[in-house]
Amino acid sequence: MRRGIAATALIAGLALTATACGGDGGGSDQKSGGKLSGTVTFWDTSNDAEKATYKKLAEGFERAHPGVDVKYVNVPFGEANAKFKNAAGGNSGAPDVMRTEVAWVADFANLGYLAPLDNTPALDKNEDYLEQAAGSTRFKGKTYAAPQVIDTLGLFYNKKLLKEAGVGVPKTFDELKTAAKKIKSKTGATALYLRGDDPYWFLPYLYGEGGDMVDTKTRNVAIDDQAGVRAFKTIKDLVDSKAAVTDATDGQENQLKALKDGNVAMAVDGPWDIEGALAGKEFKDRGNLGVAPVPGGSKAQGSPQGGWNLSVYAGSKNLDASYEFVKYMSSAKVQQQTTEKLSLLPTRKSVYDVPSVKDNTMVKFFRPAVEKAVERPWIAEGNSLFEPIKVQMNKVLTGAATPEQAAKNTGDAYRKLLKDYK
Repeated sequence: MRRGIAATALIAGLALTATACGGDGGGSDQKSGGKLSGTVTFWDTSNDAEKATYKKLAEGFERAHPGVDVKYVNVPFGEANAKFKNAAGGNSGAPDVMRTEVAWVADFANLGYLAPLDNTPALDKNEDYLEQAAGSTRFKGKTYAAPQVIDTLGLFYNKKLLKEAGVGVPKTFDELKTAAKKIKSKTGATALYLRGDDPYWFLPYLYGEGGDMVDTKTRNVAIDDQAGVRAFKTIKDLVDSKAAVTDATDGQENQLKALKDGNVAMAVDGPWDIEGALAGKEFKDRGNLGVAPVPGGSKAQGSPQGGWNLSVYAGSKNLDASYEFVKYMSSAKVQQQTTEKLSLLPTRKSVYDVPSVKDNTMVKFFRPAVEKAVERPWIAEGNSLFEPIKVQMNKVLTGAATPEQAAKNTGDAYRKLLKDYK
């Protein structure tokens, strides 16, 4: 998961039901003499610090299969969900393979846009995938993606600034608020950059109060209980007390820049931004970047499970090559290379035994963090649950709604979206 999840929610939700014909796979489904041929269009949703690596990895498939032309396309994350739905729904322009955010898989599969991967070359049968990562690939008894990357959120912090302020790494948001005054007076920096533009970043506050968005087992909406109210109160209090700065737009770039420039001492972020952070002047000494668990609330500590999967478009005209491309891009070898280049977390158990992965500083931190991450609801409407939070976060942070009103409004929106939830 990452960057601007709300930008993808509730867009193109009225797309036409997909069919398995049509599509724009860029070539016919060919496998002559056991050799793959044709074109595979790959939509990669990685960020600017990652895309060169993914492009190079994709080119490796062409060397292994000279008859296949991989058409690599980098699609900005905030545009990818709607762009895919529009293309798949209109049977024109959809890619053969897409790097799909974990919350999108059930949504796309429910619309009929993804090809089931069970009993295809795309999936291994040796159960090497982390079960936690594999959970997001399944919908109604079928598997619609191969796990590629798993992640969660952590607290990035500037070791030098905290040392100058004479404060430790906060374990709770209350501790962070207390430390903020010392950080400001001793260093001039604000303690925290709070992502006010993206509801994914709201989840640690919600989990920290013992809450959740919905309970899929009992089919109950949970976000409008007291935990939800306390979560909205926490973000409001951090900003009002000046312990945190926030934004309504462009939080991804603004947060990273503030951290890199030393304007904030801490930021809640994920492994996808490690390389971006290390490019900043504050981290020319790479050892100055610290990573710790996201601070807890009054009840618990928790961060959401995120990550990326690889899915095949149901209307692809080159399914054979597409399945093999997914197999290659999710292979142990490619996952190892991804970790070595970008410090992203593999979804294969075997890769964690490779010395270059096992000894990676960020992997050492984030793997235990991922194991404790809170699993999100893998339901068709899962991605759409974020838009109501985004709206209410903005209202709370601008004073247009109280935390109580925000929690109630979010719950009301969920019940309209989830017809069989109470």
